Amino acid sequence: MASKLKGRSLLTLKDFSAAEIREVLDLSHRVKRERRSGKVKQRFRGKALALLFEKRSTRTRCAFETSFGEEGGIPVFLSTTDIHLGSKEPIEDTARILGSMFDAIQFRGYKQKTVETLAEYSGVPVYNGLTDDWHPTQVLADLMTLEEVFGGLSGRRLAYMGDGRNNVANTLLVGCAKMGVHVSIVAPPELFPAAEHVEYAKKVGAETGAHVLVTSDIGEGLAGADAVYTDVWISMGEEDKSAERIRLLTPYRVTAETMKKTGREDSIFLHDLPAVRGNEVTAEVLDGPKSLAWEQGENRKHTIKALLLLTI
Repeated sequence: MASKLKGRSLLTLKDFSAAEIREVLDLSHRVKRERRSGKVKQRFRGKALALLFEKRSTRTRCAFETSFGEEGGIPVFLSTTDIHLGSKEPIEDTARILGSMFDAIQFRGYKQKTVETLAEYSGVPVYNGLTDDWHPTQVLADLMTLEEVFGGLSGRRLAYMGDGRNNVANTLLVGCAKMGVHVSIVAPPELFPAAEHVEYAKKVGAETGAHVLVTSDIGEGLAGADAVYTDVWISMGEEDKSAERIRLLTPYRVTAETMKKTGREDSIFLHDLPAVRGNEVTAEVLDGPKSLAWEQGENRKHTIKALLLLTI
């Protein structure tokens, strides 16, 4: 499959232009149709993919393993209990060895520097399956889901409500701005995204027509939103901050009344999962008719398969 993305890594959505994200999304829709129609292809026969996990995963692991494996490739899961990832052996050495044996590497863990080092020293495409700073494969699925529902991205409105300085919020700022989606981050001031991420999104948005808003005002942030998005209040590795996060974020819980603040009947609800019902969202919303969280989760598979096909 000829693409200018061949051999490229995805460490953050800043790495891809709007046209390149468009290419991934277009192929994502195609491979989803293929799977739904029962077509089976073997485009990764003779290829191997290393899957490095410091953090637990359901959707990321299953999406990479199934999308690569059903195409005839060999996905190999490697946790920190399986290999010397940063202990006993420098990450640079691990990268060199894995790059000599595998055609690509996925990393899901804590430090962004780790995935950057893997990309620098491995010589093969490396994919960020989640770090503390960024979650690019998630937001590809989010954009695909938004597009499936509304038929396009440019001019749509997405409001993210909750912890505004986590990896999902950071990546939504970048991904939405690049694709012309108006994006609001609605959070308490203590949990606003870093100024550098907001400024980057505003700069990109000035070119694509996307408006970027960061506010603590729920009514202002949700007005006119096509999609209301939230995430868990306590990210992996931050369990010691649980009480503080619950205190700060309880007013930002997504409820049926919250959804009405969009002023629209056709607004959808998104969540990258796993969800804690009763914290960031009520069961009524997550399990209700406006929720596209399950389709969003499935789309992790299709967008990841498209990414793999274009880069490997």
